[in-house]
Amino acid sequence: MPKVIFQASDCGCSIVSTPIPHALEVLKEETGILIDFEAPKQLTFAVNTLLKNENSREKLRIKSLQKMAPTAWENSSILHALLFHKFRNSNAKLKYTLPKFNLDHIQNITTDFGMIQFSKISEPDIDSGYTLDDNARAMIAICQHYKATKNKSDLQLISIYLNFIKFCQQKDGSFLNYVDKEKQFTPQNYETNLEDSNGRAIWALGYLISLREILPQEFYELAEAMLQKNLVFAEKIYSTRAIAFIIKGLYYQNSEKNIPLLKELANRLVKMYQHEAKGNWMWFESYLTYGNSVLPEALLFAWVATKNEIYKEIAKQSFAFLLSKIIVNDTIKVISNQGWLQKESKENNRSNGGEQPIDVAYTILALASFYKILDNEKYFQMMHNSFNWFLGKNQLNQIIYNPVTRGCYDGLEKNNVNINQGAESTVSYLMARISMEFPTDFRTSENL
Repeated sequence: MPKVIFQASDCGCSIVSTPIPHALEVLKEETGILIDFEAPKQLTFAVNTLLKNENSREKLRIKSLQKMAPTAWENSSILHALLFHKFRNSNAKLKYTLPKFNLDHIQNITTDFGMIQFSKISEPDIDSGYTLDDNARAMIAICQHYKATKNKSDLQLISIYLNFIKFCQQKDGSFLNYVDKEKQFTPQNYETNLEDSNGRAIWALGYLISLREILPQEFYELAEAMLQKNLVFAEKIYSTRAIAFIIKGLYYQNSEKNIPLLKELANRLVKMYQHEAKGNWMWFESYLTYGNSVLPEALLFAWVATKNEIYKEIAKQSFAFLLSKIIVNDTIKVISNQGWLQKESKENNRSNGGEQPIDVAYTILALASFYKILDNEKYFQMMHNSFNWFLGKNQLNQIIYNPVTRGCYDGLEKNNVNINQGAESTVSYLMARISMEFPTDFRTSENL
């Protein structure tokens, strides 16, 4: 009986049981229904309630899967290995094996219109609709994958994401972000600042353009036209991360006529840095929030494109500062979204939970850029250590990448992993994974 309860819970089944010791342990915290011994009426009521109420069954299913996730073989292996190390008093480090490339979950959450925003566990949640953010990131990731593998099936995915970006572009060149399952723009577009979304679109379009020699001509021409149409709008952007995304897009586009705009945007980042960087706080803002690594990375790209030394120096200073806050003893712990990190805080990034795959991925992408462009091995080692976060080297010692579904869990919380596998996390994992295999995706100062 205990084995049956364990297996059923592990599969996300709704369980009704008498209060035997094992059931009391497994079914606490609303992961099942307990009834008295020799109580057929209670059994009848509990079973009928579950059969008639899909919401109740779904609630129990999710609770069970969440509870049993730490018992996955990979997690058990990590804990056993750590236990052996403890008792052997060994200084040897665990070695994590890079998973093979696999696009199963990417394809699972992509329709012929675009990439669906969220998933319930691994099932796409079409009610969540679509976003420009996710489809722009997805296009970058699949373009990276195509460059690395030359897999012709990638072209269909690239076409879907590129056409979604086109769908989101407005007559004035700007982009809207939120689209519902009926392919209608939602009111959220007019209630939310969309500068970051516009910046991500430019990054994605610029990256596609950089692959003009290996992609179909119509892809390149469409991306070029959309990017150029947006630049009048981009000139007016002052959001820190949006500026950084646009710089990356212009860098990859590699168009001499857009270098003045790249310089103007890079100078905005420089002014932000000079205004805020005082004492031990070497950053562009008075806080560290999300996507931080893209800021020094963008200035490093600006240096490659313009050879302006101030961009390089601020890139190195700010990135060193950021890494000092998120990497300790070769383990990464990105800034928690449970309050972020304020300039006046005397603590480092102490808050547990709220770690998102996208922040780890952006850090890995930036480390890959610094490694290749500055030819410094320390960034290469930090890149590998950071990627191990996905494989279990984190505060919970639990995997974030799901080797069965090939999706990526949505976040690392204080006491558990968020086992939903949405677009942002899954694409972020793929971008990081490809960067681990091919950290050479850059124009260097020698081949301008």
